[in-house]
Amino acid sequence: MARLASRRDPTADPRAAVDRPLAGAQLPLIEGRSPSRLALERFRRDKVAMASVAFIGLLLLFALSAPLIAKATGHPPNDQSHLYEMTTEAGLPTGPNLELRFFLGADQFGRDILVRVAYGARISLCVGVVATTLTLLVGVAAGLLAGYWGGVVDLVLSRLIDLLLSIPLLLLSLALLAVFRPSLLVIVAVIVLVSWTYIARIIRGQVLSLREQEFVEAQRSLGASDLRIMIRDILPNLVPAIVVYATLIVPANIMFEASLSFLGLGIQPPTATWGQMLSDATEFYRVAWWMLVFPGAALLGTTLAFNLAGDGLRDALDPRGPVPDANRPHRRHQA
Repeated sequence: MARLASRRDPTADPRAAVDRPLAGAQLPLIEGRSPSRLALERFRRDKVAMASVAFIGLLLLFALSAPLIAKATGHPPNDQSHLYEMTTEAGLPTGPNLELRFFLGADQFGRDILVRVAYGARISLCVGVVATTLTLLVGVAAGLLAGYWGGVVDLVLSRLIDLLLSIPLLLLSLALLAVFRPSLLVIVAVIVLVSWTYIARIIRGQVLSLREQEFVEAQRSLGASDLRIMIRDILPNLVPAIVVYATLIVPANIMFEASLSFLGLGIQPPTATWGQMLSDATEFYRVAWWMLVFPGAALLGTTLAFNLAGDGLRDALDPRGPVPDANRPHRRHQA
């Protein structure tokens, strides 16, 4: 009987003795982490996304420093005073010249490539950020109204979206720019006009699902207005998706502006833009590779960095993603 009692006694089990805390010992407390903190930790562990964010930060600093770069080199972006010094007898541009502070060479008019790339970064980032912000405002508002109210509002907005999506975007942009004189404001307006439909359709689909959730029904039963429900209950649930789509729309808008400038329908010369610089390089890239490589590398690096950062942000905000240090939770001891 003593043997049976010892077998049934949990204190006789060595594993139970290990799991049982010692008398007087302080138990570690598992520190809870909010979804935003988990997303931040996931994003920080993505080396590619962090490198992309660092590149974007350096690009922003480079764009803001454009006047300082022009002052340091002594070459304004549209200065042609070095035309004869930076071109050959045949009128071809010459490459980098450290003595004259043309670190990336000159174009066919003797203008500094480095300075013009820096000023072109200002235009690209301005168009990308401003156009994306306005696109999100219009698209999110249209998607909220169509998805929440439904009925006639949804029918009208959905048919308008289908109409705009059925028109080739490039042809629509060319037609609008042929009517209006190309400028920074017109370029931004055209980009917003042809881009808001995508975000509106995505937001509409998510709102159709959210409006049937229990927390929305609870707010209706409490007498909350439709505007209050859309702004305070539904919109916060759309923020992660909006942030991810914003990072993916910015490079698309930058590339769209560069395409228009390449075709001669963007911001007009002599204003420096990457698309215009690439257009100028088409006649000289065989003998002046720097005219094509440096603005092309800036455009490629910018769009790639925003896309990679957007992919990393999407993975970080995914609630089904892996929990950082799942096997080693953060612990803190009681004082």
